[in-house]
Formats: sequence, structure tokens, C-alpha cells
Amino acid sequence: MTDRQSSRRRFLALGGATAAGSLAGCFGLFSNNNQKLGTSLSDFRGSGPLVDSRGKPGGTSIKDLPALDGSLTVYVGGGEGGLYLELLKLFEQTYSNFTVNHRVEGSSSLANTIIEENDAGATQADVFMSVDAGSLGAVANAGATQSLPSEALDAVPGSFQDNNGRWVGFAGRARAIPYNTNQLSPSDIPNSVHDFPNSGVLNGTMGWAPTYGAFQSFITAMRLNRGDSTARSWLNSMQNHGITEYDNEFAVSNSAADGELAAGFANHYYSLRVRSARQNAPLDLYFTEGDAGSLVNVSGLEILNGANSELAGNFVRHVLSAEAQEFFATRTFAYPMISGVKPVGGLPRIDELNPPDINLTELSDVSGTVDLMRDKGVL
Repeated sequence: MTDRQSSRRRFLALGGATAAGSLAGCFGLFSNNNQKLGTSLSDFRGSGPLVDSRGKPGGTSIKDLPALDGSLTVYVGGGEGGLYLELLKLFEQTYSNFTVNHRVEGSSSLANTIIEENDAGATQADVFMSVDAGSLGAVANAGATQSLPSEALDAVPGSFQDNNGRWVGFAGRARAIPYNTNQLSPSDIPNSVHDFPNSGVLNGTMGWAPTYGAFQSFITAMRLNRGDSTARSWLNSMQNHGITEYDNEFAVSNSAADGELAAGFANHYYSLRVRSARQNAPLDLYFTEGDAGSLVNVSGLEILNGANSELAGNFVRHVLSAEAQEFFATRTFAYPMISGVKPVGGLPRIDELNPPDINLTELSDVSGTVDLMRDKGVL
């Protein structure tokens, strides 16, 4: 195995022998002189074999931030909304004088609502949380946002925030290749997705979920990175070499674990969810480099016009706190955005990945991707 191949396959180191010692220092985060807090790290942290051996997270702790005091209305967009509401409830449990009113819908729908409300001079929400950077960008470009606090922007790599500081990422999802370790080794998998159609060992052995939004973002990134003609040719070649269609990317990852597929295309966290439930599944992840196959997309948030800047800014800092980032890493298996919190399961850190150099807000051009995929018979 080459150095590159070794570095690209680090995944799911389940270790359990050090669990007790590693966790022993984690539950004292909130000291006796900070009685205002009604939660501890264990409330934010998930559980299971991928989590048990984790040590104390780094970064700014909630106990070092001003208390959240007041009421916020938060629009929550996208399929992870239910999980994000759990975090909002934890903040309410932490501070007796803090309440959140929320509205959960699709990201693009809420973005349009915010823009319409802003144009009418009466934005109803204070904060917009979205799984879609494109929706965040649309709201920001409509002039409906305030500047974010520098403490929040400084905590997150520049590639995962708006160039003008109008939105910032709080959880990442990386494109990856889930593969069955009984059928493939890392040396069998090309370093670029553009070489997949020419890889004989992968022909007729792969799966994808073309109706899934994450896959369409992947194709959008390919269009941005290499152009429409390349994306069109790649889709055609993959079809010609045989590929199995699934309804979603969890099914792709599960089928790779079952041996029904040798490999597939999926966001990284679906394989983590499979391995969390099935520790001995022959499933690993491979990360390509510098192309759409290594896209790292983010969920992010922004402060809207009319919001209490101090309270909303403090809320953003809480979402980027050590405890909240531990929540995203261990409950949703997302990539944390701050350097002090590690991803679960032995994944490479986010700064060790090599995603394509694209502006994430441009991923909003899904309609062009859908048209292209329909033209090639993928949809």
C-alpha cells in the first residue's frame, strides 16, 4: 500500500480499551462555580462504539461564553432539522432564561420566505440554520443578513464560510466511496472519480442514489469543477459500465457492507451509521482528491436583519462551542468545523481532506444539474 493509499483509508478505528480513561475527564466540564448551566458534556455527546473512546474536546466551552438570555426565532432548513432541534433544546435546558421558537421546512423554501419577508421589511426570524450553503448564499445575496461575530468566523476555516462573513458552516459532510473490504482494497480504487469508468475492477459493481440531493450536489460540484460536458460524459460512462440505482445513500452504504456492491457513492456519515450499528461489517471509506468526489459541503447559519445582534451572535458562538461541535460529531456523525473537536471513527480531519476549490454557495444551481441528469436518462 502506498503512502497516499494508506492516508486516504483511515476510517472507523473503534478502540474500546481506553474508553474509561478517556471519558473520565470529560464530565467535569461544568464546574461548581458555574451553576447557571443545567447540562454537561454527556448531554451533548452521543453514544456507541464510535464514541466510547473519545477524550475531552477542545475549543471554546459553553462555560466560557456569556449566558444565552432571551428569545430567538430560528428557521431550520433541511432534512437534518429534527437533529438540530435537539441541540436547540439542549441550549434551553442549559439556560433557564433562553427560549427558541422554530420553524422547520426545506432549505430553499425557507430561504424564499426570508427573502420575501425581508423585502417586505418584516423578517420574522432571527437566525437561519440550513443544510444547504446555496440557500444561505441566496439569503445573504438578497441583503437579508447581518455580519457575524469575528469570534465565530475565526473558529472556522475560510473555505467553509462566506467570503464576506455573512454565513458560517457548523457541520460538514464529505463525499466518499464506501467499499466492501472483502472485495476491494484501497489500491483498487482510483484517486479521481473521473477515472472510475475506466477502472475494470469497478465496472458493474457500484451503486448510486441519483434522486438524492447529496448526489445532485456532487454532480453540481463536478459541473463547477470540470464543466457540463465532463459531467455529462461521466454520467454516460458510468451508466454504460453498469451501476445499480438506490433510493438513498444509506442504502448504498448498507449494500456495500452486505456485499451486494463492491463500492458506491455516498456522504461519509452513512457508512459511520452502518458501522455504529454493525461493528464488524466489512465496510471502509475511500476519499478521492481534488475533484467532486471529495466535495465537503456544510450546514451553516446566518443572522438575519432585525435580530438582536448580541443575542444572535452569542447563539452562533454557542453552535460553534466545543460541546455543540461534539454534538454534531457524535450524534450526526458530521465533520466538526472547529479544530479542537475530532471527527468520529478515525476519519481524517477535515483539513486533511483535499476537496475541489469551488464556492459552496454556487452549489445552489441544482436545476441545471437536474436538467443535465434528465437529459442523460439518470433521472
